[in-house]
Amino acid sequence: MSSAIDGKIFRALETFRVEIPSWGFANTGTRFGKFTQPAAAATTEEKFSDAGEVHRYTGVCPTIALHVLWDCPEGVASAKKITAFAARYGVQPGSINPNLFQDQIYKFGSFGNPDPAIRVRALQHTKDSIEIASQLNSRDISMWFADGSNYPGTANIRQRKRWFEEALAEAHRELSSDQRLLVEYKPFEPAFYHTDIADWGMSLHLSRSAGPQAKVLVDTGHHYQAQNIEQIVAWLLSERMLGGFHFNDRRYADDDLTIGSIDPYQVFRIFHEICFYEWETGEKADIAYMIDQSHNLKGKIEEAIQTVVMAQIFFAKAALVDHAALASAQKECDLITAESLLQDAFNTDVRPAIQDWRDSKGLPRDPLKAFVGSGYMERITKERAARNSQSVSSYA
Repeated sequence: MSSAIDGKIFRALETFRVEIPSWGFANTGTRFGKFTQPAAAATTEEKFSDAGEVHRYTGVCPTIALHVLWDCPEGVASAKKITAFAARYGVQPGSINPNLFQDQIYKFGSFGNPDPAIRVRALQHTKDSIEIASQLNSRDISMWFADGSNYPGTANIRQRKRWFEEALAEAHRELSSDQRLLVEYKPFEPAFYHTDIADWGMSLHLSRSAGPQAKVLVDTGHHYQAQNIEQIVAWLLSERMLGGFHFNDRRYADDDLTIGSIDPYQVFRIFHEICFYEWETGEKADIAYMIDQSHNLKGKIEEAIQTVVMAQIFFAKAALVDHAALASAQKECDLITAESLLQDAFNTDVRPAIQDWRDSKGLPRDPLKAFVGSGYMERITKERAARNSQSVSSYA
């Protein structure tokens, strides 16, 4: 591999950081049952410990996303303990995720609930989450809603839209100057007739109506089959409204599969649109790269490392596209050359250069192999197995 290619990859990897989710380390399940793993984390401290291992071996995961209900059981008072965990395990609190879907009161929605008392409670939980983020020096508050309806005629869709506009605007007023509200969308599940924030256009509208510090959050699993996600990314970049990603892969819908396990070229195409935008504009896109995966069958820490390694590979490949040549080919409608520039970059084996980059950082050349040989899994399995045989996480 040439020194020019190595240089592009090194420069790309210097800037690439990805956040891992606390819930990815906990026992989870499906609608049909929950499956325990003997080494799964059950406490916030254990999640920080596991996240610290991922960062130790990859060097690019300095933050962990937290769910308020699961990770901050004492609300704002949890901040002191979490700060201590961060210092102990070498990873910082990342995005703060309010939980507006698990409590029984949210059966008919949160911000879109017809009961004003429940809407007030949902908004207060969001304000409390913003305060937790402030205490933890966390920038992003990630908002995902299960709100919607299952049958025609059972919900006033236009009224619910207004309630969302009002609540998000009020939440936005609680933000400090350096915080952001990231508004996620999902076309269906658990609501199957209509979802209140079903696509990127709805999220874009609600973000803009909320205020200048609200942006769109794109979860790669939250789209219909064959949807052109990189086009959505390109539009949001053009509008300067792309705030972040929740990366995963899917075969059918929101399957939470390992990034790139089904459609690696799609992940590459998404990263390419970001790199191309930055080349064209000369400005760094302010995007939070986050993983949203929770695995029932794969080992949780091993899978997190596998995902991060794959994300680095696709990001490095995207950095190899010759943007000047691509822009010229596009201008001339030279279809073969334009497409080949992407295909050639995607087909380049970037792993040796990534290994060299890891050498330069004092990281293991093979993070997964190094972790497996560390003895950490054997230790936590022994410590946690008895407890995990009797209980599972509340996350489903």
